[in-house]
Amino acid sequence: MASLRGLRVALWGWGREGRAAWRALRAREAGLPTSAGGNGFPPQLTLFCSEDEAVEARALGDAALAVETDATAGRLSAFDVVIKSPGISPYRPEALAAAAQGTRFIGGTSLWFAERKDARTICVTGTKGKSTTSALLAHLLRAGGHRTALTGNIGQPLLELLDAQAGYWVAELSSYQTRDVARSGVRPDVAIVTNLFPEHLDWHGSEARYVEDKLSLVTQARPRIAVLNAGDARLAALDLPGSDVRWFNQPEGWHLRGDVLWRGDEAVFDTRGLPLPGRHNRGNLCGVLAAIEALGLDAVALAPHAASFQPLPHRLQRLGTRAGMTFVNDSISTTPHASLAALEVYRGQRVAILVGGHDRGLDWTAFAERVGAQPPAAIVTTGQNGPRIHALLASVAPAAGFALRQAPDLAGAITEAKAALAGEGVVLLSPGAPSFGAYRDYAERGRHFAELAGFDPAAIASIPGMGIA
Repeated sequence: MASLRGLRVALWGWGREGRAAWRALRAREAGLPTSAGGNGFPPQLTLFCSEDEAVEARALGDAALAVETDATAGRLSAFDVVIKSPGISPYRPEALAAAAQGTRFIGGTSLWFAERKDARTICVTGTKGKSTTSALLAHLLRAGGHRTALTGNIGQPLLELLDAQAGYWVAELSSYQTRDVARSGVRPDVAIVTNLFPEHLDWHGSEARYVEDKLSLVTQARPRIAVLNAGDARLAALDLPGSDVRWFNQPEGWHLRGDVLWRGDEAVFDTRGLPLPGRHNRGNLCGVLAAIEALGLDAVALAPHAASFQPLPHRLQRLGTRAGMTFVNDSISTTPHASLAALEVYRGQRVAILVGGHDRGLDWTAFAERVGAQPPAAIVTTGQNGPRIHALLASVAPAAGFALRQAPDLAGAITEAKAALAGEGVVLLSPGAPSFGAYRDYAERGRHFAELAGFDPAAIASIPGMGIA
């Protein structure tokens, strides 16, 4: 951060990441010496944010924080560096125009890595499973007696722990943050990639750029050790000459045979009793154990501690039973592939799945083909892309034999699902789409689902293990 001295610096976005960046910059300003000319760490910052956020920011009383609500290309180009929040795409026209004029856009993740070159980092990304993988990795490291940080996209910005100390840093990274690691110039010790499927196309602009941005964690940041899922075709095709590559989900490494966990030719234990719903989650356990081995630790000894792992909320979370029906909250599901993975967990049971939400333009054809061959009891569509999904499924529902219904909102979708199940089965919220528009985020959607189903929304919300322990 000292390299920002003398530069014109702005913040773009005032969510938790933006506030963490402001606090970190102010903390560094207080600790940095001024030069003979009196020009120390730049005290003047400009914040670009929404009208509502501006009220909160101005209430801080920071006289050196100018607050603006119109981040035009002209205004952004007036700054040397813009520290943007992850949800703001650098491919927006105003950002591209400012970048062409020389403005450099970075994120809080980049700042943290550049400040904390001393940290032993294990970065985790992937389209799905990255949060559970990160939390499970931190859980097993702590079970081995290691002081471990669990932070990042899972719910706590890295900059909130800027000066904290830990033996290992497990950082979950979204596709919005992976390029930041490469830009920091610091190589992660280990990077795990769980899988790749199309997502966030509205932010990245195309599937090709999403894949490029996501994989930049291993292709550009050049981790010392890359832990990759051999079962994913795109990952299996990677050539990473700058990294030591360790594979999981293949016979020579950590993998599953049926329900049994194996390390090469050594059977370790049966995974059916683990609190990891779905084969995909148990497959990610293999990635966790491969990463632990990459750190030089005894993964075989730590593996049994997976039995005491606390599952994360909103991820195939079984809420309980009401009127003979079980309600499952998988609100984190934001791709059709994730919805299919959720259905696989409940294959053989009567399931009414609720799908639909913010329309990112993702293709639901593969979903329609799968449910046509392996139909649930019912599918209820809702949300912005609900009509599009409904129209696609209407061509396969009659032959497949599942009930196809639609609803204007989540409350209506639950009513339709309960009617279709007639008092027996699983009501599964696995939308396959983001919650934007109707809800602030997937967590708010999940809490509302719980409330509508008759459960306490506050009791399902906390993420265990976040922070340092």
